[in-house]
Amino acid sequence: MGVYLLLLVGTTVAVTDAVETCGAWPLCGGGLTVPTTVAGALVVGHRIAAVLVGILVLAAGVAAWRAPRRRRVDVALGVSLVCYPVQAALGAVVATTGAAGLLPAVHLFVGMVIFGGLVAALAWTLESETGDPDDGPVTDPEALSPPEAPSGPVERPSLPDAPLARARALAAAYFRLMKPRLMWLLCLVASAGMALAVGTQLQPRTVVLTLLGGVLSIGASGTFNHVLERDVDRRMNRTSDRPLATDVVSVRNALAFGFLLTLASLAAFAAVNLLVAVLGLVAIVFYSVIYTLILKPNTVQNTVIGGAAGALPAVIGWAAATGEIGLGGLVLAGIIFLWTPAHFYNLALAYKDDYARGGFPMMPVVRGETETRKHILWWLGATFVGAGVLATWSSLDWLYVTTAVLLGAVFLWAVVKLHVDRTESAAFRAFHASNAYLGALLLAVVVDALAV
Repeated sequence: MGVYLLLLVGTTVAVTDAVETCGAWPLCGGGLTVPTTVAGALVVGHRIAAVLVGILVLAAGVAAWRAPRRRRVDVALGVSLVCYPVQAALGAVVATTGAAGLLPAVHLFVGMVIFGGLVAALAWTLESETGDPDDGPVTDPEALSPPEAPSGPVERPSLPDAPLARARALAAAYFRLMKPRLMWLLCLVASAGMALAVGTQLQPRTVVLTLLGGVLSIGASGTFNHVLERDVDRRMNRTSDRPLATDVVSVRNALAFGFLLTLASLAAFAAVNLLVAVLGLVAIVFYSVIYTLILKPNTVQNTVIGGAAGALPAVIGWAAATGEIGLGGLVLAGIIFLWTPAHFYNLALAYKDDYARGGFPMMPVVRGETETRKHILWWLGATFVGAGVLATWSSLDWLYVTTAVLLGAVFLWAVVKLHVDRTESAAFRAFHASNAYLGALLLAVVVDALAV
């Protein structure tokens, strides 16, 4: 996290041109003058932090070499150690010469290589120290077999007789079909895309119509998902009480409800612009058909590829504000795409046996818990890099950097604890930490773009 802090702070210093206030080395003025401005103090503080973090990286390398030999860990840390003085030298050249173009990009790339080496070393260390060598695919017949069928006829859950209470129960069932738990985060993704695109020029009408269309499209996708997975839902403990699994809502009514939501969402999107309507339809089809019918039941990479569904709102938000698909929206979408496995694999660990009963080839079911925990850390590191790229590309300021580092540290801590504890509660803790990280990061994007 120290290296990651240096990456983001260095990027922010470059974006805000703070380095121009202190172009000497190692301090300001002629090289030995104490800075007199906040910007100058920030630049010098970054250099001091680089020394302290360098000591930490060196200590990590020494600790690894003194531990039992693990060649992969030694190589990964060796790369970071070799690159660190190169990175410092590049930083000195950039700071003192004001170099632009390729050199700052190389400086950033070498920093990411250092960070990647540390992530790899951590992942392999945790795998060897906390992993189970006998861990593998779920083969327990009890876990794979569906629950025993009831001996008598299946009774439909009773609805209240009172008209008002009955209407409330049915309304709650239809609302549940829409998967409302997904709405807040996906709407925040779209909001971040809009704010990042045009900043304070964002029109309230665009925001309202885009978020309305987003809520309705999420509801349509969730409804179709409930319809297509109703038989599987009956076999899984966590989904056996869903409205279609219990026949509270009929398939015909659910389909009609889903198509009505689809039409309403496309109408709201089309009121923004045609491109947003097309992207909204793609999002509904991708989640309802490609993910639900093709990816989820057939490939262990379902979560990875399916992350595109959650990433599309970023592109939709950008297109709503600008009328086109822009690089900033794609970078933001990339962060969501990379974050999705680091987020959802935690839930897959918690419900591993349930997914096995449902016949879904989730990562813990197919490759075991040890491999899944390692992949969570890989994708977490990739997410951090994606967030760093966004900071480099955009004009986001200190609120974004602070949020990315602090909440990123919490997320990383939860993932490391997951490796150490290896419990269901640890998996849920990491799952909630991932939600908090992305939610706070997106909120920081919105506030930074609109108010800072």
